[in-house]
Amino acid sequence: MTTLARIAAAFAAGAVAMYFMDPVVGRRRRALMRDQGVSAGHDVENFVRAKSRRAVHRLNGTVARTRARLSHGPVDDDQLLERIRSRLGHLLEHPRSVEVAVRDGNVVLTGRAPAADIDHLMEAISGMRGVEDVENRLWVVRATAGSQTEQEMRH
Repeated sequence: MTTLARIAAAFAAGAVAMYFMDPVVGRRRRALMRDQGVSAGHDVENFVRAKSRRAVHRLNGTVARTRARLSHGPVDDDQLLERIRSRLGHLLEHPRSVEVAVRDGNVVLTGRAPAADIDHLMEAISGMRGVEDVENRLWVVRATAGSQTEQEMRH
């Protein structure tokens, strides 16, 4: 370290000491620094706690999905209906426009859906565990901006 750097470091250390040891407001500055340090520690603790909780939840979800895939028992129709309704929310922009009926693993889809979504919808539902057959009774609609069919699908 050069002489100039040593002088600058000594000057900076003296300024910091003077800043915190000031008899008038030094006590306030030290308390403020302490409080900010404690707050930062709490923030780190909360962050780590939230991330670990999320990791545990993701692991539990993975275990549940794996257990469900390995299970070969029959799926209850009511449970299958709820799973399909939930899946529709991810597959369609207007999931309430499609009605689902399930009986002994046979699924009947009625209502309205855009033509572009029907093939993907049929593939996704037929691949679900517990689905034996899917009957497509959907009306194909062409949704363009501001059209009557788009407004109907919203309701």
